[in-house]
Amino acid sequence: MKSQTTNTILMIEPVAFGFNTQTAVNNYFQQRSFVLEADVQQLALQEFRKMVEMLRANGVNVIVVKDTEQPHTPDSIFPNNWISFHEGGQVVLYPMFAENRRKERRMDIIQQIENQGTVINNVDDFTFWEEQNLFLEGTGSMVLDRVNKIAYAALSERTDKSVFLQFCTSFDYKPVYFHAFHSVGDNHHLPVYHTNVMMCIADKYVLICTNSIDDDKELDYVYDVLEKSGKEIIPISREQMHSFAGNMLQVENRDGKKFLVMSQTAFDSLHKHQIDQLKAYNQLLVIPIPTIEKVGGGSVRCMMAEVF
Repeated sequence: MKSQTTNTILMIEPVAFGFNTQTAVNNYFQQRSFVLEADVQQLALQEFRKMVEMLRANGVNVIVVKDTEQPHTPDSIFPNNWISFHEGGQVVLYPMFAENRRKERRMDIIQQIENQGTVINNVDDFTFWEEQNLFLEGTGSMVLDRVNKIAYAALSERTDKSVFLQFCTSFDYKPVYFHAFHSVGDNHHLPVYHTNVMMCIADKYVLICTNSIDDDKELDYVYDVLEKSGKEIIPISREQMHSFAGNMLQVENRDGKKFLVMSQTAFDSLHKHQIDQLKAYNQLLVIPIPTIEKVGGGSVRCMMAEVF
């Protein structure tokens, strides 16, 4: 039986976390820090370890793999962009926009996952698309409804339609693609770089920044598919999206208890009625990661690669 959530998470412990100039060209959530690089790494490491500790304290199985100092990979803390795991022992490797992020792909990590008891039967390698400058950054680019086999994607420079459709064909997902935008600086209307900052799918509900989808036909279509999938739709605003309220992930522990993992920034942006809606479905795990969010431009969901 297909499951939307897993109790096993892969996380990569950073050794040289920092501001990535190669990703900053289209990740408008990133902000330069005036803190020394070594201090940024130390702060990020503390936040990372507290997150791992909180997940494990609640019975979630967290597999931690330490990054290597060489090659330099400032965004290695976000593994969900280069790898995804699927039931039946399927693994996918993805084409990445930033050249220095391609170095995050490590076969020894897959071997470590296998050594800890996860069966891996096949590795599908989509990275050849990089030669054509076409990209699909894993479960950042796509948000998967694993039970209903529906994949949602906000098309952008990092989420190419043709690569997305290939994934959907290969893994028998219904493709739902659209365009999502946010305001940056002086009201610049720019594409949302990853779908998982504006949308989170759980077992019985979905958080989505509906007003980031400008095209009425696209919005109506997304709404229609979501409603037919039987999920409660919980809208979030653009301001909440900018606070990473879309970048959450539902996980479960060894006993099958469900949790929604979110950052403190995201939680603080929510209204009481939204919190009540979410608590009706699962316990909330709220984790402060301000340095990682500010410098890396990603939040808790990006830090967790689900292992099925």
